[in-house]
Amino acid sequence: MGCFAYSIHIANLNGGRFERMNALVDTGASYTFVPAYILRGLGIAPIDKVTLFVAHGAPIERDIAEALIRIDNRQTGTFVVFGDDDSVPLLGAYSLEGLGFGVDAVNGRLIRTPKVRQ
Repeated sequence: MGCFAYSIHIANLNGGRFERMNALVDTGASYTFVPAYILRGLGIAPIDKVTLFVAHGAPIERDIAEALIRIDNRQTGTFVVFGDDDSVPLLGAYSLEGLGFGVDAVNGRLIRTPKVRQ
C-alpha cells in the first residue's frame, strides 16, 4: 500500500464546472471520497447509501453518487462517496481503474495502464 497526493477534477454527470482538488491516492481504498459540501456545490446528489469499513475497522454508512472524474486528460464516470465536510479527498481504486491508471507508490505517481476493450 502507498499514499501520496494527486490533482483530480470532479464534476456532475452533465460535465459542467469541474472542481479541482488534491486527493490522497490510497491503494487500499475502494471508492473516491470527496467532502460532501464540494459534491453538493457541484449539484451532485446521492443516489444510494453504502456501508464501508474504514481503517479502524468499524462500519460506516455514507451517501454515494455518480460523478465525472478527470485526471491528466483522462475522464470517466465513477462513484463518489460523500465524505465529512472537513475530510481530505481520497482517490480510490474504482476510479483509478476506470481511468486506466496504476499506482507507482515508490515514486509517488500515477502510471497509464492499457485499457481493456471488448
